[in-house]
Amino acid sequence: MQIVFEDTDLEELILTGNNNKYKKYTKDKCFMSALVRDYNTMLATDTAPQLAKWSFLHYERLKRLNISSIRVMNGRVERILFRETEEGIVITIIELNNTHYGNKK
Repeated sequence: MQIVFEDTDLEELILTGNNNKYKKYTKDKCFMSALVRDYNTMLATDTAPQLAKWSFLHYERLKRLNISSIRVMNGRVERILFRETEEGIVITIIELNNTHYGNKK
C-alpha cells in the first residue's frame, strides 16, 4: 500500500524516530516501536480494510468524519487517523491523535 503523509512532522517521527512537535513520543521507546510496527503493517497491506485482520490495530472506519483510524498501542488512546482513497491503495495519514474517545489531555 502506498502511504502519503499530510503531516510532515509525523512522517519525520515515523521514519527517523525524532521530531520536535512529537517530542514526548520520541522518549517512549515502547510506543515508538509500536508506531513503526503499525506503519510497516500498513505498508504490507494491499487495501485499508485488510487492516482489520490484525486485531492489535483496532482498525475502524469513522463514517461521519469520512476517515479511518488504527490504534498505535493497546492500552493507550493514541490513534493514527487517515483518509482512504477510492483506489484503496493510498493512505493519507492526517495526524497522530490522542484525544480519541474523549481523552482531553
